[in-house]
Amino acid sequence: MVDLPQKKVGIVACSGEELAEGTVTRLAALKVLEHLRPKDTVTICLPLFLAGGEGDRAFARFYPTIAIDGCDKRCAAKATEMYSGKPAASVLVTDLMTEREIGTMRRLNEAGQRLVDATADRTAHLVDDLLGKKWDRRAGEFVGETPAAEEAEPVEATCSCGSGIPVQKVNIDGRVVTLIALPAIFQQFHDMGKAPGDGVTRELLDMVKVYNVVPAEQEASYLSMLEREYTVFRAKN
Repeated sequence: MVDLPQKKVGIVACSGEELAEGTVTRLAALKVLEHLRPKDTVTICLPLFLAGGEGDRAFARFYPTIAIDGCDKRCAAKATEMYSGKPAASVLVTDLMTEREIGTMRRLNEAGQRLVDATADRTAHLVDDLLGKKWDRRAGEFVGETPAAEEAEPVEATCSCGSGIPVQKVNIDGRVVTLIALPAIFQQFHDMGKAPGDGVTRELLDMVKVYNVVPAEQEASYLSMLEREYTVFRAKN
């Protein structure tokens, strides 16, 4: 295994401005990020995510995410699933409104602030659930661990684009594919003194499979690509 950043949960919030519920999602996300679980979460910027933000998309493929949506259009959850993978958990503000018997809001009033608190609390508990179990990056499911301790001290929210997850774009059968952790894998093999060759290339593929989905029918193409790219990496280093 390569040395990768500490596991955290990504929070992606709806960007809707026309409804008060959209404001609720962002305020609730900020409360989780800065006050409730600051050491266990990072924010995923939805507009940047949709525009092709490589860091955000890599994080959402690599670590579990929680989508907080204001309405049943579920833009945050759908965007995450489209570009990275289905969110590990979701929070829908309108569902919480029904649970708490809060009527439709035109602006963020006192009831709206209670809704912010309820949404943040629900999200924080989901963070604990996700970090309390081992997340299987390949299967997209978790196994079991110890819940993270609650943090009381507020800190500045951090962004997933600075998460430090290394990615590399490669060409496979004429198609550009982004592989998570490939630069770190190459560096590890280089530090171990492993030179390009059939056995080493197979080892590289096995390691790549830990962090990425490799279709069985494309394994030969991946092996060819890995030998080529690792040779280039060795030459540069």
